[in-house]
Amino acid sequence: MHYGLGIDAGGTYTDAVIIRGSDGVVVDSKKSFTTYPDLQEGIRNVLDSLDKEYMEDVNLVSVSTTLSTNSLLEGTGVPVGLIIVGEQPVENVFPTQHIKWVAGGHDTRGDEEFPLDVDAVREFALKTKDIVSAYAVSAYFGARNPEHEVKVKEIVREITGMPVVCGHELSLELGAYERAVTAVLNAQLIPITHHFVSSVMKDIKRRGINARMLMLKCDGSVYNIEDALEKPIETIFSGPAASLLGASYLSKIETCAVIDVGGTSTDVSMLYNGVPEISTSGAVVGGWKTRVRAMKMETSATGGDSHIWVTDDRVHVGPRRVIPLCVASAQYPEFADRLKKSRNLPRTLMDENYQPTKFFVRTGYEAAGLDEQEEELLYAIGSEPASIAEISVLLKKSPATKVLDSLIRKRLIQGIGFTPTDALHVLGIYTQWDVNAAEMGASHLSRYVRKGKYEFCAHVRELVARNMAADLMSFILPHHPEDMIADLLNRTYPAKFKLEVPVVLLGGPVQAHADELRSMIEAEVVVPDFAEVGNAVGALAGKGVKRIEITIMPASIQNPDEDFLVFSPLGRERFQVYTDAVDFATRVGKELVLDYEKRCGILEQDTQITVSRKTMSPETWPHPPLETRVIVVGVGNPMMVLKD
Repeated sequence: MHYGLGIDAGGTYTDAVIIRGSDGVVVDSKKSFTTYPDLQEGIRNVLDSLDKEYMEDVNLVSVSTTLSTNSLLEGTGVPVGLIIVGEQPVENVFPTQHIKWVAGGHDTRGDEEFPLDVDAVREFALKTKDIVSAYAVSAYFGARNPEHEVKVKEIVREITGMPVVCGHELSLELGAYERAVTAVLNAQLIPITHHFVSSVMKDIKRRGINARMLMLKCDGSVYNIEDALEKPIETIFSGPAASLLGASYLSKIETCAVIDVGGTSTDVSMLYNGVPEISTSGAVVGGWKTRVRAMKMETSATGGDSHIWVTDDRVHVGPRRVIPLCVASAQYPEFADRLKKSRNLPRTLMDENYQPTKFFVRTGYEAAGLDEQEEELLYAIGSEPASIAEISVLLKKSPATKVLDSLIRKRLIQGIGFTPTDALHVLGIYTQWDVNAAEMGASHLSRYVRKGKYEFCAHVRELVARNMAADLMSFILPHHPEDMIADLLNRTYPAKFKLEVPVVLLGGPVQAHADELRSMIEAEVVVPDFAEVGNAVGALAGKGVKRIEITIMPASIQNPDEDFLVFSPLGRERFQVYTDAVDFATRVGKELVLDYEKRCGILEQDTQITVSRKTMSPETWPHPPLETRVIVVGVGNPMMVLKD
């Protein structure tokens, strides 16, 4: 008997499932906290809790993660040097400060327009090799002819020995700026992804498991682990992609909306006939537009561990993630006593950091580049949770909120506070951790909004469900104003949303919000078995999908019947006869697709390949097309290999 192991590392939890290859049944599943800065500890904890007999027969491991996305959103990637070959954009801003424009580049047909300034490349590499950790290269019309990008890569690697990412390696779409941004973000993620992947691989090998290793991409397909290390940018949003696939797999529904409530955020997406809806314009992450194909989704900062805080009779949800009080009490033996002794704060001082239930603790990350205020505050916060009052006593003054915010962004300290998870503990719906600590937190906060603790927690539960409903409707109705959606959800008018597709819920205790959601939206709301580990299931449900698009154009409009240029991932080729160019494009496309599937462990006979052509010409054009796109798509299922 053969089994597949799915692992998903989220911002809060690391989940794992084992699926039997013969019938696709989930035979075991577990959750563990994601551990920082040592990810391997969390991975080890969750794998240690799985049935060892099943683990011995695992021969496929597939992983997904939100760690890449979180890193880009938080700006914690490594410093990158960017070399742009060709015209200098006037107003464009890039996600790095280390930029060099050098002469060179090609024209629209891939002919060299200007020679590459090799000396300028060498000078920049020597100047920056001690202050960056990777390089990115994007050349003008590098998608048409990548020879300048390839040359720059050779020079920089020879001088620095560091990773170098070329724009054409990630996308052959036109748009030098977007390709440059994509290359920079990819370079930033290489060390982070390498750390995560190596943590998984070390633990798998330590257990004596000899298995193929795959990673889920943000479009819902998988690629082998070596490709993931070279192109980690494609793992952004792989966590949400996993939730979408996992929801469909567990619910057996192929067309549905999916709401995935994690510890940090809530993601909403759609599946049509088993296929995720893909954004045609490329993924946008952290405000940066990329050339990465990703599924469409709506993300909000509402999760099970979102900070619940109060000001002026109002209850706020997030956007920051904190450790729930009930969890902190289980992790830190003296925390419950500190929470019990916590003093009320004047309403005039209260903000997201100044709360009677807010505590801070060091994360273990190494501090660097701090100013005097940050160093002073970090020194006052130790490895045990400290309240604002306790920190103020040590500092002999109240800590500045902006300094606390800065240390949180740099991941040097972690907040502890009241969360929706605590509210569910008080209501008796979900009681895995310390109910007493959750009740103390609810008592502290509820008096500020003039409610009893149970009424306060019921209100928090309703707010979370309303946020879920608002995220869902704003995703389905993207052109409708938020105020209109809010009015209907708040029952301001005698009207209600009705959905004609099922809504599948994933995440921890999502069952607690199902009835609230049904009361706001008329829809079939489904909470499948194993919903709490749906992302790990989705990591295994991904198909090996590879799409190769090759462009053919006449070399000259003046002579459109002969001499054709072919632009493929392998570079530029030239053919005198149009049919020869098409045959070459088709053959290369199939070879690249089959090579990709092979690296995913999928055999040629198990790969379905489709070839299509799109042409563009004037209506009365009597010659071969002005532009031909040969599109080759291969699809294979890694789980098929597990079937006996």
